[in-house]
Amino acid sequence: MAATEQEESLDDLPPSAKLVFKVLEYNGPLTQKGIAEETMLSARTVRYALERLEGISLVTEDVYFADARQNLYQLTEPAEEFTASDGEEATCAD
Repeated sequence: MAATEQEESLDDLPPSAKLVFKVLEYNGPLTQKGIAEETMLSARTVRYALERLEGISLVTEDVYFADARQNLYQLTEPAEEFTASDGEEATCAD
């Protein structure tokens, strides 16, 4: 079963998780409360969606310094942009 969880992608997630992903993509980092307000989903649904997105490493959770009781969620950066496929060091073009 662990192999199927690793192979899961955004396409396999429920619509609520896809919506949360798109909101984070368009708006940048948000708290759970901010995501709930933007998506009009319940807090429980947002938590579940974030768990699923974190499970496949699409979202990271950081401390929200303005209010340490909350967490800030943002999309992870795709690893392909920072590494070359043939093992050579990737360079950034200006």
